[in-house]
Amino acid sequence: MKWICCQLGAREHYAIPRALFRVGMLESLVTDAWVPPSSLIAKCCGHNSKLRHRFDRELRDARVKSFNSSRLLFEMAARARDFKGWPKILARNQWFKHKVVSFLRSEVSALNSGKEAGSHPPLRSQVVLCSYSYTALEPFRYAKSRGWKTLLVQIDPGVEEERIVAEETAREPELAAKWHQAPPEYWASWREECKLADCIVVNSEWSHEGLVRGGVPAENISIVPLSYETPDAIGEKSERRGLRSYPARFTQERPLRVLFLGLINLRKGVARLLQAAQILRHEPVEFWIVGPVEIVHTRTIGNPGSVKWFGPATRKQAAKFYRDADVFILPTLSDGFAITQLEAQAHGLPVIASKNCGKVVENGVNGIILDEPSSACIAYAVRDCVASPDRLEKLASASGVRHKFTIEALADQLQRLGATL
Repeated sequence: MKWICCQLGAREHYAIPRALFRVGMLESLVTDAWVPPSSLIAKCCGHNSKLRHRFDRELRDARVKSFNSSRLLFEMAARARDFKGWPKILARNQWFKHKVVSFLRSEVSALNSGKEAGSHPPLRSQVVLCSYSYTALEPFRYAKSRGWKTLLVQIDPGVEEERIVAEETAREPELAAKWHQAPPEYWASWREECKLADCIVVNSEWSHEGLVRGGVPAENISIVPLSYETPDAIGEKSERRGLRSYPARFTQERPLRVLFLGLINLRKGVARLLQAAQILRHEPVEFWIVGPVEIVHTRTIGNPGSVKWFGPATRKQAAKFYRDADVFILPTLSDGFAITQLEAQAHGLPVIASKNCGKVVENGVNGIILDEPSSACIAYAVRDCVASPDRLEKLASASGVRHKFTIEALADQLQRLGATL
């Protein structure tokens, strides 16, 4: 059986459809926007527009169904109605689910009539419908009515993660901005998705544990790590691995450069990181904070001059941060995986990470695992790096994307998983 992948957004740079396409298992990729470089949208949108990244050259010959015009109309209508936060998330998810089901119905109609759907052969009678969590309910219902197999790709630990964030919000209310728990219908829909899924794929042991604590049967869950592979990143890593070096000792003139890159919010452990920066304010350490800021009043818990805020970064800018930093840090309280770990390693950068995400770091080999994501543990790990530049250099020399996190490994695991459905 071939697979139909339903994907709202460009999660993991289209890793799953790319993996399936390589081994001839991809029937279709169904996504909200697909913008080839030669398209009118690509030519009209700004250089830094996210839409410019809604394409992958490896899938240029794959069968891709997108809803570009409808997506643009949705965003315009949402802006006109001042849709924000959860109302906008729910509306976008519902819009995408409706578009996916309409597409599937048209494909089945073409199959029943024996006609081609567009320039492609009609959909085969048996497929695996693969969809990411929170946008799968109606597509799964339709798939089940056709006797198809369903696979849910769960992007996070579900309700367990929300509980963790709620506790951190109560702990750090001055930073919490306008965080709100998901409405009940969001979780009710998700639980129905889980029930309809023949298999639920998570990307880490951490997510597996979270789903089980949230009431999902363990026997329905399979762990498939994320993959990371971009020619630019791998090329940079191969060029930099022999060039990354550290001073004999870190000083105020040449401090240890600690990079955090990603969404800057409480879930990612940013409050603990800023508290650690306060602890280390008199030591030769510089924290680079890169990404969209989703917290407020950062100065209320101390913002020493050693903390540098850079805002959101393009992929090219992010690559430069990875190259120029000395160590990457991810003190996350909860992550389905955190692909930034692999991005950092692709640039030969050692990683300090919590246990609450995908197991990428081998403690003492290519990075450091925090005993817990607390300010004290973060400060201890960073201080250890300051004291041992030679150890940091050894960690960097062992840093790189291992085979288990490649597209080839992902394709192998999906093939084996598909055979069990």
